[in-house]
Amino acid sequence: QVQLVESGGGLVQAGGSLRLSCAASRNIFSFSGNTMGWYRQAPGKQRELVAIINGGGTTNYQNSVKGRFTISRDNAKNTVYLQMNSLKAEDTAVYYCNARIWSSEYWGQGTQVTVSS
Repeated sequence: QVQLVESGGGLVQAGGSLRLSCAASRNIFSFSGNTMGWYRQAPGKQRELVAIINGGGTTNYQNSVKGRFTISRDNAKNTVYLQMNSLKAEDTAVYYCNARIWSSEYWGQGTQVTVSS
């Protein structure tokens, strides 16, 4: 089992920045194929991938956040970060941390990000 604890959400004006953190209860990246990532779900919409990073350090982003968001990790702290810059109203959503270890998948409780225009 893996517990994921998110923090860093909040209310910010358009153009502002926030940094989300996700602390895992164990090392996720012992295998290069394992991943941690961030998803988001806006009201009335499906959950969507925002950014993901694997054990080898490869990252992938949703097109709408490329150039504005950066996913990174601190292996010593078992923590993944999502730095969000130039936030837009359409980034408003609940953001969920996700971890995939082999065939198992884990989710955090979610953190609200609200961007006012």
